[in-house]
Amino acid sequence: MPHSAATNDSPVAKAYVIAEVEVRDAAAYEDYKSAVVPIVAQFGGRYIVRGGQIESVEGSDPSGRMVVIEFPNFTAAQAFLRSEEYRPVADIRHKTAISRIMIVEGTLP
Repeated sequence: MPHSAATNDSPVAKAYVIAEVEVRDAAAYEDYKSAVVPIVAQFGGRYIVRGGQIESVEGSDPSGRMVVIEFPNFTAAQAFLRSEEYRPVADIRHKTAISRIMIVEGTLP
């Protein structure tokens, strides 16, 4: 899906990785949680939401925990999710949880 591009002189919109994660093996998922943190930081990401209380206001309830990670731009978020560093960690998540993950571009100030 296309996203907007910015020139060198224009501001760049931040991007957000949004994940809905239904953990199936909590003990093994802890390995994922500890391994992913330094990789997120390596790609310039920072956690905005990592679990916590959820209230579904409209529509169906999420099936698990919600995670939101902010990245400097859309390209950085893509690079994180597609990186060689993240691939083996993502494999842990695939074995321990059912996930829906998307990248959303933010708006400029």
